[in-house]
Amino acid sequence: MKININYEDEAFRKDEYEQVIERVCDEAALVYGLGPNAEISILLCHNDYIHKLNKQYRNIDRPTDVLSFALNEGEDDGYDGPDRALLGDIVISLEKVQEQAEEYGHSFERELAYLTIHGMLHILGYDHMEPDDKAEMRKEEEFILQRLGYVRKGEEL
Repeated sequence: MKININYEDEAFRKDEYEQVIERVCDEAALVYGLGPNAEISILLCHNDYIHKLNKQYRNIDRPTDVLSFALNEGEDDGYDGPDRALLGDIVISLEKVQEQAEEYGHSFERELAYLTIHGMLHILGYDHMEPDDKAEMRKEEEFILQRLGYVRKGEEL
């Protein structure tokens, strides 16, 4: 899987961020059978930037933590198999990563991993609008995070 990581602000460029994102995306590719031609783009940004996108695309006038833009959005089956090269784009607010890590009492790294897999699952067709769908998505998120050693506070592998 090819992973393109971009930055709204070059000050955000950190090897640690890229390592977390790449580990999560590679694990998702392995678990969900994404082939070597699959490609995802991820943008790390400020709250102001994601706020504008959230307002423009979702008509929600506030910053959010992660947005996903699947190139196959609207198709019934979500991801169309390993031959489809371009999966879509994920936008993550690093300010929200920090805020939520503090709010939930876990590391910045775990929150970045969580938002990355959350965005990837949206790209792959998962959603959380209905309770059953939300439960399924949460189960998948935790499955990937646990495989990578990102456990919730108070839990052990």
